[in-house]
Amino acid sequence: MPELPEVETTRRGLLPRALGQQIREVIVRNRALRWPVTRGLEAAMAGARIEAIERRAKYLLFDCGSAGQLLLHLGMSGRLWVVACGEPLQPHDHVDIVLGNGLALRLRDPRRFGALLWLAPGQGAHALLSGIGPEPLTDDFDGTWLYRVTRNRSAAIKLVLMDAHVVAGVGNIYANEALFAAGINPKLPARRIGLARLSRLAHEVKLVLARAIDAGGSSLRDYVDSDGKAGHFQDRFNVYDRAGEPCVHCARPVRVIRQSARSTFYCPHCQR
Repeated sequence: MPELPEVETTRRGLLPRALGQQIREVIVRNRALRWPVTRGLEAAMAGARIEAIERRAKYLLFDCGSAGQLLLHLGMSGRLWVVACGEPLQPHDHVDIVLGNGLALRLRDPRRFGALLWLAPGQGAHALLSGIGPEPLTDDFDGTWLYRVTRNRSAAIKLVLMDAHVVAGVGNIYANEALFAAGINPKLPARRIGLARLSRLAHEVKLVLARAIDAGGSSLRDYVDSDGKAGHFQDRFNVYDRAGEPCVHCARPVRVIRQSARSTFYCPHCQR
């Protein structure tokens, strides 16, 4: 599933070719995504100009000024890339946003877990964005914040770190990597971790995410960026997807367990 670095990489790749462009037309071939594509999207967006492309957690927000705003989520296997108008279609190419410069933003979503929702002027923020915690790459997210929101949480720290109400968009891969870098056992109850260790964890979350963005994200299955290129952060994993391999610090085997149906990779010796 595209996580925060992959979504941010996609956003940055779209900026030079989509920002400021007028939308010539929108072609919807399949509305049956996880949330059905908004009826009337084609008419609402036609003629509008893309004034900003922002990210909130794992969502992309296309600000079309007085026309409204498009909320887009890539789901489990979605890609949003830039193609030339008339580029031959492939299976699961559900939507094209055709721009005035002869390019199109094409959404491909084999599993159809994504979203393409239109917010009319005055509608306010979508319910999907309500209650999302601070962005991890901003000053609003730090050890003090983590300490405050974890005092009454008995859940494992990894699960808390992946809770979007605590911090926006830290997915499974990057939670694994940040906990390893901070030396914290992913099974440890969140409320048992002190301020100093949580400050270290917040710092490592920021570092891991920044490095992943610089590497173009992680491409383990379907993800490619807006140019159709794979990311390279998977070549720099210290612990994720390395079960049985020697730990990069102590050479003992990396272990894997399941937490809330997600794989957790960690070193029992280095993470306490």
